[in-house]
Amino acid sequence: MGDHSKNFLLFPLDQITNMESTAEPPLQETYKALLDSKSSINNVGANMQPVTELVEECELPLIDLSMLGLGESEREKCKAEIAEASQEWGFFQVINHGISEEILEKMRSEQVDVFKKSFREKERVFPAGTYRWGTPSATCLPQLSWSEAFHVPLIDISSLGGFTSISSTMEQFAGTVSELAQKLAEILAEKMGHKATFFRENCVPSTCYLRMNRYPPCPISEISGLMPHTDSDFLTILHQDQIGGLQLLKDGKWFAVKPNPQALIINIGDLFQAWSNDVYKSVEHRVVTNKVVERFSTAYFLCPSYETRIQSCMEPSVYKEFSFGEFRQQVQHDVKKLGYKVGLPRFIV
Repeated sequence: MGDHSKNFLLFPLDQITNMESTAEPPLQETYKALLDSKSSINNVGANMQPVTELVEECELPLIDLSMLGLGESEREKCKAEIAEASQEWGFFQVINHGISEEILEKMRSEQVDVFKKSFREKERVFPAGTYRWGTPSATCLPQLSWSEAFHVPLIDISSLGGFTSISSTMEQFAGTVSELAQKLAEILAEKMGHKATFFRENCVPSTCYLRMNRYPPCPISEISGLMPHTDSDFLTILHQDQIGGLQLLKDGKWFAVKPNPQALIINIGDLFQAWSNDVYKSVEHRVVTNKVVERFSTAYFLCPSYETRIQSCMEPSVYKEFSFGEFRQQVQHDVKKLGYKVGLPRFIV
């Protein structure tokens, strides 16, 4: 995602004035050429599929984390369920996860309030690069993400000066969700027969981040809220509303994830798939748009520093060793050149 402020140079003065008062990012104005081009729907890469096909709803594996506080047999059963879901689905849900309903509800309501701020205020008040919208690299409709987001490194949360209320809530949310991510990473490492000190040493507040997402109503069903992708991290923890829209690819077929108000959604990222030597699966997923209602979610990403070396924990290794920085650089190169991420296949031995 780049600096969108340059887009204002393309707009007439009355549109720029309107941006001062409207909350909506100028998606329709910015991507008018793509929206008007019927042929762009068919100009897609091999890994892109239309979002208009019928999709079956699924319930992800549901794991009760309170079992970790019981006897040894219940604890081991819970750990086995986490590992199995990470192998079979790459996605699972957790309940009794330790993050209070009060914090989750407060996070959601304050997030809604922030997105109601005017477009120009959202661009101005947050640090440069924090507020992102659309897909600057899109050359066709399936590459366009109809969304806006605040991408906030954990160490920057306290500096959100103009939004002190949500800053406090985000710090509470990030603190509890960070500990949950570390706990899950330790369990997944343990089930591979390894100690988990790697994650506490390398995935620290200065390298992890939160992303608050809003998916506005979209008039065109071919456009995704978030285009198909895998996550470039170790683990993602998602808190979503009840609108629905998250879909994942399993056995070559898209499934819609049924919202569960009590659960957080966990998914394996590319780095964990590489570290586990393909035992745990980083699964392609997307967000579909809704013509009528907006959708909100907050995601936490467990990431290492750019210098951290990622190598498979067993031999023979499926992937060559790489740094997180090298991986990110390759992803950005592919997105700029191809319009979509290639990811781990670039690093196969």
